[in-house]
Amino acid sequence: VCLFLMAANVLEEDSMEQDIESPVTIHQPKLPKQAREDLPKNINKECAKRKIQRYVRKDGKCNVHHGNVRETYRYLTDIFTTLVDLKWRFNLLIFVMVYTVTWLFFGMIWWLIAYMRGDMDHIGDSTWTPCVSNLNGFVSAFLFSIETETTIGYGYRVITDKCPEGIILLLVQSVLGSIVNAFMVGCMFVKISQPKKRAETLVFSTNAVISMRDGKLCLMFRVGDLRNSHIVEASIRAKLIKSKQTKEGEFIPLNQTDINVGYYTGDDRLFLVSPLIISHEINQQSPFWEISKAQLPKEELEIVVILEGMVEATGMTCQARSSYVTSEILWGYRFTPVLTLEDGFYEVDYNSFHETYETNTPVYSAKELAEMASRAELPLTWSVSSKLDQHAELETEEEEKNQEDQNERNGDVANLENESKV
Repeated sequence: VCLFLMAANVLEEDSMEQDIESPVTIHQPKLPKQAREDLPKNINKECAKRKIQRYVRKDGKCNVHHGNVRETYRYLTDIFTTLVDLKWRFNLLIFVMVYTVTWLFFGMIWWLIAYMRGDMDHIGDSTWTPCVSNLNGFVSAFLFSIETETTIGYGYRVITDKCPEGIILLLVQSVLGSIVNAFMVGCMFVKISQPKKRAETLVFSTNAVISMRDGKLCLMFRVGDLRNSHIVEASIRAKLIKSKQTKEGEFIPLNQTDINVGYYTGDDRLFLVSPLIISHEINQQSPFWEISKAQLPKEELEIVVILEGMVEATGMTCQARSSYVTSEILWGYRFTPVLTLEDGFYEVDYNSFHETYETNTPVYSAKELAEMASRAELPLTWSVSSKLDQHAELETEEEEKNQEDQNERNGDVANLENESKV
């Protein structure tokens, strides 16, 4: 659609250039029916403001859905992780159903044992020893099953020693009930203490900025921790998500390129006590080497930042993620300072955590700035042509001096010859 509109705009401009003074009505070229139906009203604005689909959302959740997964049995092989990954409502529903089914199943077996032994026909007979005392129906068998599995033990219904099959069933139900309890308690504990909940208090700045730092063009973003308990061994990584086409013509969607944020210097290891500004120097190895301010809005890219570390309180590994699309990268801005020195301590003002201010920044790319700097470091006669001219002038002067010296020598020799003849 964008190509059709661009063609229409070009035809309009050509027609207007041919006859500017005459008020001629410009007609758009005829487009196919499908193209006319799909053509938006404001195509230029539509093309200019294309919505970029995020790979990772601002809250850190990956915007990827897995479809056509046929090997679903793999989820059952790791049943514990499957239960932990479920939402709370589904998790609780599954455990309630498991408890209810086991109680009903074993209650049915207790009732069948009593029925097959004839306990139901001897209710109230003091000379008859039943398998379970005071079991007179399915409801009482169901209650006895609950008491057995939950180890409540009210003392009214008890198993007797004249029922070996009941003793075996009691052992099986006790073991199975312990396994179900272990699964439930383990899943509840892991879900409550999941490190991703700790990641909720790790914050990233809303925007990333590009500005000069120590004479070099840098891409920067800010990270912070809202809790007083620290993240141990915190480290930061950044990835550039951008589709590319190889020299062989292969198209790679969402290609991941590493962005160096201090891996070789150790600056990616953070002591995250107060908010820190993470800086990426745009050099020849950077994917932003040839991107200028005018070219940045035209790029379809996404920067994914990943903060990892161990939770000091639990020792579990925590990971927080965020991303920045092109519209969230501000050229020529810096972050507002948030750290101030008070009476005996440092105070962090998180109200200014996301704030930026404009600064004087060149609009050229890092590559162009490097070329300008290399030319500026040369002498005044830096150009090759001027150096060649200067060298030619020096050679001409030397030749003239040599010629004068030769003439003087010739004159001296002529004088000597005349004197000898005399």
